[in-house]
Amino acid sequence: MKSLTRPLSALTLAFFTLAGSAQASAADTSISTHSAAAVAQTANYITTRDGVQIYYKDWGPKGAPVVVFSHGWPLSSDSWESQMLFLADKGYRVVAHDRRGHGRSSQPWEGNDMDHYADDLATVIETLDLKDVTLVGFSTGGGEVARYIGRHGTQRVKKAALISAVTPLMLKTDSNPIGLPLQVFDDIRNASLKDRSQLYLDIASGPFFGFNRPGAQTSQGMIQSFWAQGMQGGHKNTYDSIAAFSATDFRDDLKKFDIPTLIVHGDDDQIVPIDASARAAVKLIKNAELIEYPGAPHGITDTHKDRLNQDLLSFLQH
Repeated sequence: MKSLTRPLSALTLAFFTLAGSAQASAADTSISTHSAAAVAQTANYITTRDGVQIYYKDWGPKGAPVVVFSHGWPLSSDSWESQMLFLADKGYRVVAHDRRGHGRSSQPWEGNDMDHYADDLATVIETLDLKDVTLVGFSTGGGEVARYIGRHGTQRVKKAALISAVTPLMLKTDSNPIGLPLQVFDDIRNASLKDRSQLYLDIASGPFFGFNRPGAQTSQGMIQSFWAQGMQGGHKNTYDSIAAFSATDFRDDLKKFDIPTLIVHGDDDQIVPIDASARAAVKLIKNAELIEYPGAPHGITDTHKDRLNQDLLSFLQH
């Protein structure tokens, strides 16, 4: 992995950004925006119209205000446990699902793209009949939230929060010169094919939590949790997912936000650099507020969980 050190440091690892191609794209019109109708539901699984089983958690009092979480790559809903436990204890109903191909959900060969992710989120929201929802998306999950609003609107949504999100576009293109170059993503893709287990360890022990910074206090627990969640996902699914995240253009989706939106980002994010993400996104979203965490890395849901939990609570209460 020594050969990966340079491309994964600095502006580094945009780990969701394995741009297999620069085919950015807004919605794929071949996917019906009404495909979110579920065909089956059990205590912890919802089956989508195309037969994918989506695992979900539903904590807290059922009659309470609802917060729905979308996780990052290559993680699962477990990555939200600190925020979910905190908010459920404060009286909120909190719901989170494992993205298709990740965690405990099915590992379909096809459909590992942002449009399907957004429609799966719609499936969860509609099947559970959730209303006045606050959507919270971390990293890749921020893109999922943006694409959901772009495809399904805000009829069921009250507020949105984008945490270390990949929006508006990670890939460097002619119209997005501040994005990350394709070579960075090609290196990540090659590393995933060579030894994705080692790649996940390298991401977690280095730039994701900022453990590669001088004086950083490393947590083996965080590293192992990241690795375990990543390895639970399907290889094909996580591989396809990175390419989708890197090349998906969310600029038009963000322009459709018509609800109060909170953006939180660390200014030392080595995975999703703040200039190309949060600082660009806040200019596209009406009624958006940006909170920057000085010196904070990408994985602030863990490294800065106490502050983030309070910021989310304050956003929910006002």
